[in-house]
Amino acid sequence: MFTSVASSCVRHGSRTRKLVTDALILTGLQTLSLQRTHTLFNPAPGYVCRAPAARSVSGSSVCHRDAHLPRAASVDTDQTEDFGSLSTDISSRRLFKKSSPEFQDLKYRDDDALDEEKGKEEEEELARRRPARRNTAYWYHLQCRKLIRDNKLQEALDLFSTDMLRVERLRPEEFNYSVLIGGCGRAGDTRRAFRLYNDMKKRGLVPTDATYTALFNACAEAPSKQAGLQQALKLEQELRRKNIPLSTVTYHALLKMHALTNHLQACVHTLREMLQNGHVVTHDTFHFLLMACLKDKKTGFRLALQIWRQMLKSGIRPQSNNYNLLLRCARDCGIGDPGLASGVLLSPVLKNVRRTSTNIAVMDVDHLEKQLFLLPAAAETCPEQESNQLIPVRQTEDICPSVDTGFSSAPNVLDIFEGRTGEVVSLGTVDTPSDRLALIGGPAGFLEKMKIDGLQPDLKTLTQLVDIVDPGDASLQMLLRTAKQHRVRLDVAFFNSAIRKAAKAGNMEAAKAVLSLMPQYNVKVNIQTFGCLALGCERKEDAVELLKHMEEAGFKPNIQVFSALIGRAARRLDYVYLQTILKTMKALGVGPNEVIIKQLEFAAQYPPNYDQYKSRNNYLVHIDGFRGYYQHWLKVMPAHCPEDEQAEQQREERRPRLDDRLTQRPRPTKESGDELIQTEENQRTSARRYTFDKRTK
Repeated sequence: MFTSVASSCVRHGSRTRKLVTDALILTGLQTLSLQRTHTLFNPAPGYVCRAPAARSVSGSSVCHRDAHLPRAASVDTDQTEDFGSLSTDISSRRLFKKSSPEFQDLKYRDDDALDEEKGKEEEEELARRRPARRNTAYWYHLQCRKLIRDNKLQEALDLFSTDMLRVERLRPEEFNYSVLIGGCGRAGDTRRAFRLYNDMKKRGLVPTDATYTALFNACAEAPSKQAGLQQALKLEQELRRKNIPLSTVTYHALLKMHALTNHLQACVHTLREMLQNGHVVTHDTFHFLLMACLKDKKTGFRLALQIWRQMLKSGIRPQSNNYNLLLRCARDCGIGDPGLASGVLLSPVLKNVRRTSTNIAVMDVDHLEKQLFLLPAAAETCPEQESNQLIPVRQTEDICPSVDTGFSSAPNVLDIFEGRTGEVVSLGTVDTPSDRLALIGGPAGFLEKMKIDGLQPDLKTLTQLVDIVDPGDASLQMLLRTAKQHRVRLDVAFFNSAIRKAAKAGNMEAAKAVLSLMPQYNVKVNIQTFGCLALGCERKEDAVELLKHMEEAGFKPNIQVFSALIGRAARRLDYVYLQTILKTMKALGVGPNEVIIKQLEFAAQYPPNYDQYKSRNNYLVHIDGFRGYYQHWLKVMPAHCPEDEQAEQQREERRPRLDDRLTQRPRPTKESGDELIQTEENQRTSARRYTFDKRTK
C-alpha cells in the first residue's frame, strides 16, 4: 500500500503529498476516544485544534498550512490550523459547469431589476406550462355543432382554434374539421372551408364522406358560382385521381353543386356515374335534378315535367319538397316551343326502367339524356306538332279516383304520366305562370295530387300557389280554406304575395281587400306590404293616400316604395305625379338610388320623333317644367347609400337584443359626425351632378 502511495507521490508531486498528509491526520483523529472526539468535532468559539507536524512516508516535510489555507483562517504563526480547514480547496464534486456571461453579470445588477426579470421568467414559465386537460376532442365537436346550429359560426371557429388547439393543445380529429367545414359551407364561406380542409390534410387526418359532402355543399352555396364550380371540379378530380369511392349522400351534394353552379347536363353525367358505382336513386336525387331545371328559364318547365315522369316510372313517390320545386319551375321557367313540348310530353315513350333481381328500379340514363336534350334518336320518336293541335290521350281502365276537395280539377298532365286519364290536353297557350299551373291541374288539381300521394301542403306550397294563380277572389278564398283545413298558419309573406299579384294586375280594390283580411289571421303589415301596394298606385291620389296610411301606421317610406311609385308614374308619363313624389322624397330626406335615377332619366327625355310645335300631347304638357325641377332636385338631394341603409337595418335588428347595461352607456352625439356626413353627401351630389351634365351635353 505504501509503495503505491509513494509511486503516486512521485507521479503527481506536491498535490498527492498534501492528500496523504490530510489522510494521516484524519486517521489519527479517528483513534481518539469518543469524549475527545466530541470535543474535537464541536469546538468552542476561539478554540484551536493543534496537531503535531506530520511527515510524509518518503521523509519529506509536509508543506506548511500557510501555503494552502486562506489568509483569514490563520490565527497565529506557530503552525496552528482550524479544524476542517485543510480540505477547503478540495471539493467532493468532480464535475463543474461553466457559467454564462449573464449569470456572472447578476452580481452587478440591482435587486429591483433582478426581481423584475425573475417575475418575467416565472410568467413565461407559467405560459409555457401545459394546463391539465379537462375536455376531449369529441366534447369540442359537440360544442361547435351546437354553436353552428345557433348561427354562431365565428364563435365555433374561435373555440376550435383558440381553446382547443392553443390553450388545451388537444389533437383534433376528423369530425372536428368536418363539422366546421359544414358550417362554413352553409354560410357560403368556401375559402375558409377549403382552408380547414388543407389544414386537416397537413395534420395527417383522413377525410371521410362527411368531409367531402360538406366541401361540395360549400361549393354549391358559394357567393360566386363560377369560383365555387372551379373549386368543386378540382376536388372532384382529386377524388378520381386517388380512387376514393363516394357515398350516396356525397353524390347528392355533388348533384346539388352542379344544379346550382352548372347545368342539367352535368347533373345527368353525375347521375350516370352514380348509377355505375352501384348507388340507388331516391326522391332526393330527382329533387336536385328538378333544381337544375331552374337554370333554364326558357324550357325549364318542360325539363321538370320530363324528370317528374322519369321519377314516377322509377317507382319513386314524390315528396313535398319535390312538389314545391315543380311549382317554382312553373312560376319562373317557360315550356319552350309548345309543339315540341307536346310531342315530347304526350307521345308514347318506351320504358327506360328495368328492375333487378331484388326488385330495384334501374333507369337508362342514356335514354333519359336523349329525351331531355332532344338528341337525334329522341327527335325521331317525338316529332314536332302544331302548337294549336289537340292531342288525345288514350283511355285506360285505371281511372284516377276523385278526391273530395270541393273543387273540380282540370285535366292534369301529371295524371297522363301515370296513364290514368282519358281527357284531351292542349299545349297551345302556355305563356304565363297561370297557364303552366293549369297544365298540371290548376291549384285544385295540384293539391289533389298531393293528397293522393299522402302529402299535405305547407306554407311554402300555398305561398307559391298564391303567387301563380290568377288574381281573383275565388282563388284566394280556395287557398284560405285549404290553409284552414290543413291547419297551416299563414304569415305576412303569403298576404304580400296576394297583394302584389292583385296590384300588378291593376286591381287595387282586390289588393285592399286582401289587406283587410290580415287582421283576421293575426298578421301585421310590414314595410314590404306597402311596397306591394305601391305597385298598384296608378294615380297621384292613390300614392298620396298610401303615404298617408304609412305615416299613420308608423312606417317611413323607403327607397323601394318610392321606386315603385316613380315607376308607375313614369309609365303613364304623369309629370305632376312625378313632381309630387320628388317633393315628398325631398321632404323626408330619402336620397335616390341608381334605379330611381334611371327611371327619372327615362321620364325626362322627349319621346323620339315628337315635335312639340307641330302637335299637342296632354301627357307631355308639363315635361319642360318637370325637367327644370328635376335638375334643381338633383342638386339639393343627397345620394342614397346602400351601405348606410344596411347598417341602419342591422342596428334596428340588434337594438331589442342589446343588454341593459349597454343601453345605459352614453352614446355619441349626432353633432359629432355631422361634418363628415355632410362632406360625403356633398361629394355624392357633385358626382351625380357631373354625370347628369355630361349626359345632357
